Amino acid sequence: MAPCYLCPRRCGVDRESAVGFCGEGREMKIAKVMLHHFEEPCISGGEDGAGSGAVFFGGCSMKCVFCQNRDISRGGAGKTATPEELAKIMLDLKEQGAYNVNLVTPTHFADRITEALDIVKGKLNIPVVWNTSGYELPERIRALDGLVDIFLTDFKYSSPSLSAKYSAAPDYAKFAAPALAEMVKITGRPEYKGGMMTRGTIVRHLVLPGAYRDSIAVLETVADTVGAENVVLSLMAQYTPEFADEGFPELRRRITTFEYKKALARAEELGFDGYSQSVASASSRYTPDFER
Repeated sequence: MAPCYLCPRRCGVDRESAVGFCGEGREMKIAKVMLHHFEEPCISGGEDGAGSGAVFFGGCSMKCVFCQNRDISRGGAGKTATPEELAKIMLDLKEQGAYNVNLVTPTHFADRITEALDIVKGKLNIPVVWNTSGYELPERIRALDGLVDIFLTDFKYSSPSLSAKYSAAPDYAKFAAPALAEMVKITGRPEYKGGMMTRGTIVRHLVLPGAYRDSIAVLETVADTVGAENVVLSLMAQYTPEFADEGFPELRRRITTFEYKKALARAEELGFDGYSQSVASASSRYTPDFER
């Protein structure tokens, strides 16, 4: 962190004395810990399952103008925690019956989190999920080998113009594709026990209003990069327009059934297995309450 090169921004800020592009300084911030029932069923068990042990970190290396977690992602939210305290949280989640420990938006605290994972290694005995935007350095992912069991990664864009406009990251796909390749190299093909994933890579893609052609390009990139058979696809229809920033009128609507079905049809043609959603899932009900 001094200087910081943990993510593809490579902003070089000395986070000992200032905040990086992510909005965070040296101290790890945890905004919420919960048993999350609305992640993919293979890691949460659905609404009736025990839930995924989610740890939400403050700040983010992305700047998505439609972020559902904006209350914490813009930096400064949450309580400070040491690696030792995070290790205790992980073990507490295990005792609560969580299927896994789900590290949400961890990239900008990767060094601190790695310390915590080293502490619990051999004690946790439930899978560790690295829940990421996909905007990762391949070498950073490589360093997680032996510490992370499941990668739950976004693959948001193929188009540099869209990723620049909506996430201030024109090089998003340039890093997301090789990072994904490293994830699959670490986990191999998905593995399950009792219907719950124990190892593997889940690729999430959120279809955006007016951007279904880019969604198709993303699906083709994922298939070309790692093979459709080596990941679980979560093709999301839950885009929620009330979270969009002002100044983006094209994002002030839900996606249409036509847009989602075009992306879903291409996913099926490419041979992906995984999850689809009803367009009716576009509801803030599924977003955690960060005030509690």
